[in-house]
Amino acid sequence: MERKRIVITGLSAITPLGLDVDSSWQALIAGTSGIGRISQFDSTEFPTHIAGEVKGFEPETVIPAKQCRKMDRFCQLAVCAGIAVHKHSGLVIDEKNAGRTGVVLGVGLGGLNTIETFHSRLLSAGPTRVSPFYIPMLISNMAPGQVAIFTGARGINVVSTSACASALHAIGCAFDQILLGRADAVITGGAESTVTPMGISGFTSMKALCVEYQDDPEKASRPFDARRSGFIMGEGAGMVMLETLESAKARGAAIYAEVLGFGASDDAYHMVAPLETGEGMAACMRSALADAGISPDQIDHVSAHGTSTHANDAAETKALHEVFGAHARGLAITAVKSQIGHLLGASGGVAAVFAAKTLETGIVPGTINQENPDPECDLNYMGSGPKKLDPEYALINSFGFGGTNASLVLKKFTA
Repeated sequence: MERKRIVITGLSAITPLGLDVDSSWQALIAGTSGIGRISQFDSTEFPTHIAGEVKGFEPETVIPAKQCRKMDRFCQLAVCAGIAVHKHSGLVIDEKNAGRTGVVLGVGLGGLNTIETFHSRLLSAGPTRVSPFYIPMLISNMAPGQVAIFTGARGINVVSTSACASALHAIGCAFDQILLGRADAVITGGAESTVTPMGISGFTSMKALCVEYQDDPEKASRPFDARRSGFIMGEGAGMVMLETLESAKARGAAIYAEVLGFGASDDAYHMVAPLETGEGMAACMRSALADAGISPDQIDHVSAHGTSTHANDAAETKALHEVFGAHARGLAITAVKSQIGHLLGASGGVAAVFAAKTLETGIVPGTINQENPDPECDLNYMGSGPKKLDPEYALINSFGFGGTNASLVLKKFTA
């Protein structure tokens, strides 16, 4: 039986570079950095006081104020992105198809700001002053739940929480649901907002965040550069509408890319460190390529996980060498975290949007701040800037704590 073709018919992005796909994409290919001083709280006494914040975000322009107040910022980002991708896709959700339209999103930490706010209130004013909306505001699955409420999607509704691979795992789950015939369309991707005192403190204590370049924040996120010293926290949301090609064609939808395959694996090695050999990452990429039914030498472009940490960047480079062999040196590899920071559970969703734009436009974004390439990171990480290379196939990587790995293969759409 011939496998269904699944395509992307809608895109949305809210990132440190812009409040929509077009502004984020234009800033990305212009080499603009979205990293700056933290504005959401006073970070003066913190070891790092820079992050990739979403600037000018006003959820009340999309969500009624009364409902908006009952959502954590991660959920506000999710709902605004979910409404945007639904609108961009042009898919009408009604009684006929609502049960076959789902929402599968990735969220890494959920309502961290809500936890901090109400814990402080508990200590200062007592248990009776904790809001009845406290629990619904913080739980991760409220992101897909609220998107469903606002769009009317009544099909599968789940959240993937697998650290920094959450969004890509969510897209993989959505892809599988359509392949299995359980859904015809799924809003998928991820949302995250953890630029909070506890979020910054926790990752700094792990020595995962960059504490250098504090006076030059645009230079702080440096994937694959010899002077990298940790990642920069980011926030935002990135979503795509997945749909069967048959459904998309029937309604005359615009198609931005085709999803060919998904792969997942685990290092089974360490809580937070990847296998130095990159074996788990390599297994994941091979699985995605096998699922897509293509050979490694067909991949033109890789959207790397590229966190700007020593361990991840070196391991990912080794994994790319292992999977692609001699062809690895011909890959055009981009690390978008150099410009937006690490959006944790949302990172794979934003990467998928940017990869779809890469295939649609033919422009491969650059990786900024790779001024002194690490000898261990000896591939073409597009440090010289964006180029019109017209790739046909793209591979997206997302790797997370717990050794969890996800890879997705996209193809430039042809009828």
